[in-house]
Amino acid sequence: MNRRGKAVAARARGLVGVYFRPQGRTRESGLDCVGLVAAALKLKGVRADYRLRGGSRSELAAELVAAGMRPVMAARAGDVLVMRAGPEQLHMAVVTESGFVHAHAGIGHVVESPGQPEWPVLGIWRMRSR
Repeated sequence: MNRRGKAVAARARGLVGVYFRPQGRTRESGLDCVGLVAAALKLKGVRADYRLRGGSRSELAAELVAAGMRPVMAARAGDVLVMRAGPEQLHMAVVTESGFVHAHAGIGHVVESPGQPEWPVLGIWRMRSR
């Protein structure tokens, strides 16, 4: 595993337990899946004005590319998963060595789940090398 991926996974794990809040962007006020990914990747100025349902994969892909990410075929720690959590609902998570970290609306916190996600994975994204 590369150092960058390990650091991203560690930052995501450091957010486990933070409250879930739709469109949340800070540890103090809560995080949603986008806020979690932004914090783990140290991205600044990530939008919080998106629709909670009905987002398109192409719009999300454009945002990820603009943030300096690229699609990859196989996941490793520190990568970002884009999943279909339900009809008209996209969800994101950060891959760890043993599973993935995500903002779980049902539980109300950021959690680490072991193994593979229960939702279909639509894409895997990795920060570009600088």
